[in-house]
Amino acid sequence: MTAPSTAPAPPSRGGRWIQQWDPEDETFWKETGEKVAKRNLLFSVLSEHIGFSIWTMWSVLVLFMGPEYGLTPADKFLLTSMVTLVGAVVRVPYTFAVAIFGGRNWTVISASLLLVPTVAAFAVMKPGTSFNTFLLVGLLAGIGGGNFASSMTNINAFFPLRKKGWALGLNAGGGNIGVPVIQLIALAIIGASGGPRVLLGIYIPLILVAAVLSSLFMDNIENVKNDTGAAKDAARDGHTWIMSFLYIGTFGSFIGYSFAFGQVLQNQFGRTPLEAAYVTFIGPLLGSLIRPVGGALADKYGGAKITLWNYVGMGVATAVLIAASMEKSLGLFTVAFVVLFVLSGLGNGSTFKMIPGIFHTKALGKGLEGEEAAAYGRRLSGASMGLIGAVGALGGVGINLAFRQSFLSYGSGTGAFVAFLAFYAACFGVTWAVYLRRTAVQGQASTAAEAKPQLSYAEV
Repeated sequence: MTAPSTAPAPPSRGGRWIQQWDPEDETFWKETGEKVAKRNLLFSVLSEHIGFSIWTMWSVLVLFMGPEYGLTPADKFLLTSMVTLVGAVVRVPYTFAVAIFGGRNWTVISASLLLVPTVAAFAVMKPGTSFNTFLLVGLLAGIGGGNFASSMTNINAFFPLRKKGWALGLNAGGGNIGVPVIQLIALAIIGASGGPRVLLGIYIPLILVAAVLSSLFMDNIENVKNDTGAAKDAARDGHTWIMSFLYIGTFGSFIGYSFAFGQVLQNQFGRTPLEAAYVTFIGPLLGSLIRPVGGALADKYGGAKITLWNYVGMGVATAVLIAASMEKSLGLFTVAFVVLFVLSGLGNGSTFKMIPGIFHTKALGKGLEGEEAAAYGRRLSGASMGLIGAVGALGGVGINLAFRQSFLSYGSGTGAFVAFLAFYAACFGVTWAVYLRRTAVQGQASTAAEAKPQLSYAEV
């Protein structure tokens, strides 16, 4: 236990800046830190939740767009692919934004920016609008995907290492659940014979509420601001890119399937928009709810172990999907797809728990101890999360493009699922080889002094 430190006074309501922040100090955490961290987590979840809803709103808007809109299935998959792409790319600058503006300040700005794609979609959503116009407006919705990166980077700084799996899982899960929520609202609107503009009109005031509450109740941490060099250091670290690859398999699957599930049901099984909407929200909902469970399991058993076996489960579910697709079994297909959603959500939690553990382990390997090691881990893990989140979201682009090509070539999604199965096998291999494979004892060393210490990531 570290020596008790004097807990800083609560930040002033005017500037909302916290000058000192040491969550690893148990005395500080119990007296001051936990309450402040949980308050920031609550409003971070709200803003990120709305951001996810706006990012993925085109996954449900395309269900409204019948023959009168003149779009082919390939057009719709291309549209959702491009929305996903923008959401992935903007995660990089959104990661830097926390260090430049402060976590609370950027949350207010990023929440307010969601008005742009929502109002634009409200203006053009009608038959007769050109595909290029829909594509341009859809690209604007991608900014909602950036909220995840800045939110995770910000919340990572508030919590101690022993709580990060739970906190980051809850933060991300609360954001992810914006996907099924907008799909549920769309289901109600479709069932009531309402149009897509009703859906968009509901979210405009919600965006304003999220921005105002973030302004009133969130905080900036002074020692996170102006550390833009952390992102450069994280980008140079090989583990950032290894974890990006693994996150493609978990979050890339979650967001890609969230955009594509309804379209696959419509195009492969002939479901109507209402029939597709009845099912579409279930997978993202369960996948979002279980993400904190993945983080909590990783806290207890190690993120690498949970991630490894999670990829086994994802591979099995995908194999079942291939069989169900070939047999044209809608019931089995739907159940397997929902299971795959659940596993992707579980893996989202476990992979993100690995990140701070990896960089903390590297700090210990450098000879750092105590708060110095914790600060090193917080700095690089916070910076890497945005980059990892950005690359991971590109998996959603790949999934939608794979489905588009599979339907163009084979008239079904079977070919895409075969490709996904191969990718999950590769993720399993990387997780085992890098983070769980036992390092052989260096028997070649002639003396104990010659043997170099080996870092173990088995418990990250």
